[in-house]
Amino acid sequence: MLRENVNDLLAFIVVARERSFTRAAAQLGMSQSGLSHAIRGLEERLGLRLLTRTTRSVAPTAEGEQLLETIIPRFEEVETQLSSLTDRREKPAGTIRITAEDYAIDKVLWPKIREGLRNYPDVKVEFIIDYGLTDIVAERFDAGVRLGEIVSQGMISVPISDDQRMVVIGSPEYLARRGTPKAPQDLTNHSCINLRLPTRGGLYAWEFEKDGHELRVRVEGQMTFNGINQICNAAVDGYGLGFVPDGLAIPHIEAGRLVQVLDDWCPRYTGYHLFYPNKRQSSAAFKLVVDALRYRH
Repeated sequence: MLRENVNDLLAFIVVARERSFTRAAAQLGMSQSGLSHAIRGLEERLGLRLLTRTTRSVAPTAEGEQLLETIIPRFEEVETQLSSLTDRREKPAGTIRITAEDYAIDKVLWPKIREGLRNYPDVKVEFIIDYGLTDIVAERFDAGVRLGEIVSQGMISVPISDDQRMVVIGSPEYLARRGTPKAPQDLTNHSCINLRLPTRGGLYAWEFEKDGHELRVRVEGQMTFNGINQICNAAVDGYGLGFVPDGLAIPHIEAGRLVQVLDDWCPRYTGYHLFYPNKRQSSAAFKLVVDALRYRH
């Protein structure tokens, strides 16, 4: 009975997380009918309905949510203990899941990871691109990456980059056609390339500061993306002004493809931090990743 319950509870967690019997069955390596039978058997033994099923979606019931809140931490504790046993091997092993912006992955995380883990093939790292303020505990990430000033309280925070800077850029052709903004307020008269924030649902308001005066400007334009790299590319192609990290823009500026404007309104700010729950029991694989990413002056 114990083994049957454990297997069915694991199946229930996957279905609830994926919100789909099809995806859950593929992930578990079993048939949809077999998975459905397992969930029905679990519900019958408990005398509770755990999932609400429609033709388009699957979602936990209130009782299902309560069960998930109880069992997920227990399974995570078991996984941690098994991982600690694995860590006694000669080399660290395991999968580390990290959520971050694509720019942070490309310019900060990957340059360090590709060198730091070259000799540890059993340590696997999964990067998930996300511009939202993801709850890494609820989404079962091992760690997240954010700018230092917006790391949640109660998290361990490890600096992994130097200070960062956002800059306003446009192509020479665009600026020759539309003119050069002299102050952030002038951006309302320009075509600007917007960034959509998926979690908040709105458009990112460009943030400026000069002589202690902070200013946010909501811009408009023809193009909107939910990724920084695409904004930079659109600016190079003359679709308007973009607001991107200077590390992304500098190669284009040096090559003459982009011009930086409003320089005195774009100060540096606290760089990227890796963050994770302070109660997390770190495996050898996780410690290896953290050490590889840690910023060293």
